[in-house]
Amino acid sequence: MKIVKKFGILLSALLLAAGAVEVCQAADAVSTPAQIKIAVVNVQQVLQQSPRVADVSKKLEGEFKNRQAKIGEEQKTLQDMMDKFKKESPTMSQKDKDAMQKKITADRSNLVAKVVAYQQDLQKEQNKVMQNILSDLNGIVTTIAKAQNYALVLDSQAVIYPTGTNNDITTDVAKQFNDKK
Repeated sequence: MKIVKKFGILLSALLLAAGAVEVCQAADAVSTPAQIKIAVVNVQQVLQQSPRVADVSKKLEGEFKNRQAKIGEEQKTLQDMMDKFKKESPTMSQKDKDAMQKKITADRSNLVAKVVAYQQDLQKEQNKVMQNILSDLNGIVTTIAKAQNYALVLDSQAVIYPTGTNNDITTDVAKQFNDKK
């Protein structure tokens, strides 16, 4: 669900930035502020309830499952080695202690490098997927806003006091987003 929150925050920022430009343009074109139509969309809700996002998350999870399992096994092996060293070090020769400490240090460094590489690869893939999803969502929101003559569309979580529900386009956005393959 971290992915969904990141997507929601990023899309909210994009919608706010794009909406600010449109409001300025609309304010110039409209004689009174009362004529400006503003809509809200709950991006996080759309993403959390989307079977499409769930499928993408499962796919990513499947792609990285083996690497994650290997890292887990290596962590357990390292922990076992450290426990063994603690237990046996009082009776070991200094040469054996030094050799085991050196091996533990090397294994720990190797594991840290693998974890960092794993996290970077996972984040890179998440960002790729996110770009496609955000692009689709932005296009859908733009289409709906133009069709319904909204000058500004905000993420509903950025709005403190929304009046009425007739300006909430979340359902329309979710339907079109989930219908798109």
